[in-house]
Amino acid sequence: MLLQGNEAIAEGALRAGCRFFAGYPITPATEISEVLSVRLPQVDGTFIQMEDEIASLGAVIGASLAGVKAMTATSGPGFSLMQENLGFAIIAEIPCVIVNVMRGGPSTGLPTFPAQGDVMQARWGTHGDHPIIVLSASTVRECYDMTIRAFNLSERFRIPVILLIDEVVAHMREKVIFFEDEKIEIFNRIKPTMPPEWYIPYEDTPSGVPPMANFGEGYRYHVTGLTHDIRGFPTSRPDEIGPFIARLHRKISSHFSEIQMAEFFLTDDAEMTIIAYGCVARSARRAVIEAREKGHRVGLLKLMTLWPFMRNAVERVLQTAKVLLVPEMNMGQISREVKRVNQGVAKVLTLNKVDGTIITPSEILSRLEEAL
Repeated sequence: MLLQGNEAIAEGALRAGCRFFAGYPITPATEISEVLSVRLPQVDGTFIQMEDEIASLGAVIGASLAGVKAMTATSGPGFSLMQENLGFAIIAEIPCVIVNVMRGGPSTGLPTFPAQGDVMQARWGTHGDHPIIVLSASTVRECYDMTIRAFNLSERFRIPVILLIDEVVAHMREKVIFFEDEKIEIFNRIKPTMPPEWYIPYEDTPSGVPPMANFGEGYRYHVTGLTHDIRGFPTSRPDEIGPFIARLHRKISSHFSEIQMAEFFLTDDAEMTIIAYGCVARSARRAVIEAREKGHRVGLLKLMTLWPFMRNAVERVLQTAKVLLVPEMNMGQISREVKRVNQGVAKVLTLNKVDGTIITPSEILSRLEEAL
């Protein structure tokens, strides 16, 4: 099929079992809504165009509580409006998927131009100490695959998962091959097996993830944005608050190996490694190929999980690399994390553009050659 990135996200959501979408049209994410407004009713799903992005995520949270896999899609200004409900979903441990197709900012910014300025907002946009999972994609096929992965991780760990792409990836078209017999893992939330009167909605478990009952199936429990005890009721007791917040973090930190994804391209012998994500990773891959043709030992670490940050992947390329280059369409957001992990082992270069144009292979090559 010849698919646009946004179209692939919609198809991936349906394949993952998404049956509810609530959203508000916004460039450059609108095609996700347009496709799902047609496709969801065809599979007995529900599509609602909401009055704004705040209400959109609120409706998604409600649908998820009722047992339906749910998602929304937006861009920078709408993502900003979702932050309060995002925090609510985190503390109440409600699975859902949020797609943010990044554009230039701040504020209304550049609605039709690409950027990568929402990386830190995706991690820290909602207040308080909280875990989060943020994925990225650089190809149309990855848009499909990572949407499915976003739903799987969200359902497995009872946490909102953000798919963070950019306008270039969202709007480009590529040939995508789907095989009728291809096996795709689909994960559904773990439901309680005990009688309703025995159910403890927020109890600790070995994985850190308690089973989740669907509203309307006989299990009644309290849902609140306040810090709560294991039964969901607000608490001010330090001996309950500390273990609760610690569990929220532990259910993610103890499963890094199952959450984090990266692609290593010619990094085994690379003396210079590019670390990139989204559309910039495409330019970086071409730059690596051209650099190799010139005899330079250059590789690419493509980040597909942005948060939790892939410290182990950076440490792996540091075994050979003397220079790291982090090209991004922002003022340097992931590069800060790379420098934190690097701790002076290699020379870290940055290449930043915020003018609404993509970073090209030639620009990456020129920056690399400055370090030769």
